[in-house]
Amino acid sequence: MSGKKSLGGKRKGETKMRKYKNGGQLETVVCNCCGKKIIVSEGIAREGVININHAWDFFSEKDGEIHHFDLCENCYDALISEFKIPVEVEEQLEYL
Repeated sequence: MSGKKSLGGKRKGETKMRKYKNGGQLETVVCNCCGKKIIVSEGIAREGVININHAWDFFSEKDGEIHHFDLCENCYDALISEFKIPVEVEEQLEYL
């Protein structure tokens, strides 16, 4: 057993947010918020998506849990537009 669970419970027709081919190559990414399927080609997401992996610690009600989710760029923009304190943005000077 992998130890992974869905917090909202499994709904009929629900899909995993990320699928990998044998060999570990990324095959599918789905936005956890809106359900949009992100374009993936040759194992690389070909449109804006943010992947969050967070291990909760001692001072949380979620201590011992690791949460994973993806948001498409539109859902990310909608989320951060609600922040009281804006996200800090800096220009990336080198692209790898």
